[in-house]
Amino acid sequence: MTITPDLTVPIPDRLDRVHFVGIGGSGMNGIAKLFLTRGATVSGSDRTRNAYTDALRDAGATVFIGHDAGNLGDVDAIVVTSALWPDNPELLEARRRGVPVLHRSHALKALIGRDRLVAVAGAHGKTTTTGMLAVALDALGADPSFVDGGTIKDFGTSSRLGGGDVFVVEADESDGSFLLYDTAIALVLNVDADHLDHYGTEEAFDDAFVDFGAKAAELLVINADDAGARRVRSRISGRTVRTYGEAADADVRVSAITTDGAAGGVLTAGGDSVSIRLRIPGRHNVVNAAGAVAVLLGLGYGLQEAADAVARFGGTGRRFDLQARVDGVSVYDDYAHLPAEVDAALTAARTVVGDGRIIAVHQPHLYSRTQAMAGRFAEVLERTADHTVVLDVDGAREDPVPGVTGRLVVDRFADPAAVDYAPDWAQAADLVAQLARPGDFVVTLGCGSVYRIVPQLLEALGDRAPVR
Repeated sequence: MTITPDLTVPIPDRLDRVHFVGIGGSGMNGIAKLFLTRGATVSGSDRTRNAYTDALRDAGATVFIGHDAGNLGDVDAIVVTSALWPDNPELLEARRRGVPVLHRSHALKALIGRDRLVAVAGAHGKTTTTGMLAVALDALGADPSFVDGGTIKDFGTSSRLGGGDVFVVEADESDGSFLLYDTAIALVLNVDADHLDHYGTEEAFDDAFVDFGAKAAELLVINADDAGARRVRSRISGRTVRTYGEAADADVRVSAITTDGAAGGVLTAGGDSVSIRLRIPGRHNVVNAAGAVAVLLGLGYGLQEAADAVARFGGTGRRFDLQARVDGVSVYDDYAHLPAEVDAALTAARTVVGDGRIIAVHQPHLYSRTQAMAGRFAEVLERTADHTVVLDVDGAREDPVPGVTGRLVVDRFADPAAVDYAPDWAQAADLVAQLARPGDFVVTLGCGSVYRIVPQLLEALGDRAPVR
């Protein structure tokens, strides 16, 4: 059972000393870095060491591995996420001492201040599209600030305080905290019901996106192709709205999409058409690019310059991210943890694998999601991968549910020969090494700890006899 942060807590006037509980998380580390950049004294803790905790320590933060009440020094506030358990000793110590407990969205709102906020929301595609906008605005000379959920390869960081007045953020819908922001331009990529552990029903999930879109002071940009986004759009009035997508009536329409390697297409808006060629693969990313271009048009840029700027984007970490090649086998890592994301990632991989095969290593995330979506995951994996190895569930913030394991996904495959269940990671690595041939792609999939299996995969591939 995790906490439900109180989003009504006022943000303290002074945030000169801030402690982050879970400082190494994908959403927290970027915010912590910006507080350091702003001159604050930053401390924090996490369960395990990772690249983010190391980078923050190198940048001047005090980082503790493991949670303990003694980690909490003299601070103005602690920053938490909804993934925190209520018995966390640092949270309990803060409450005992009367230290303000802020959700990470409070901390981010304090950093944004009076900047013109562009908030990117949706069940999937947020990190990539936020990165597109940050890179494009930088190329256009806007010197934006940004906080993304993954490392933007062009910058080597997930966050930056710029000198301009535009702030781009990946807005997290998982706990409703994206409603806290004073958004100028809202970009809704899709409304695909998730996080029902928080919302309860799909209707409540839709309601949150309606509220998010309705709060956009200047412009709402929304996907014309997504059924959920169309539902939300139909309920919003009194706002300037620009649509994008492949739909014939989209304000920024994408057509003639090509997916041979890096993807591209034609963008049409206001009677003008331009070509765009991305540096990353995937049909879905061409549509994401159209959304980013629609935002840039709203910020006053022309169609050609917007398209050229978005096309500079080189990708983000953990999004079809090449880790290494061993004996002709390419090993990629991807954050995909919803059926639509897995579909998009592996469909993109199919466009560049050539004659090779795709071997998916899937780690289900959350017991509730696995229980609800096992059949959907199985259908997508069986259709888009040549073979799948399923690990056990990463429960993250949830308590285990009896009977809910990775086997739940495996048992929903129509062809048992197309899948293996390997809760033991060494067994999984050996299976992949037995299966893979030169030219194949191995793709790890999940937003939990699955990326940590990559060294074992590489070792197993390297230890086997060369495959011809």
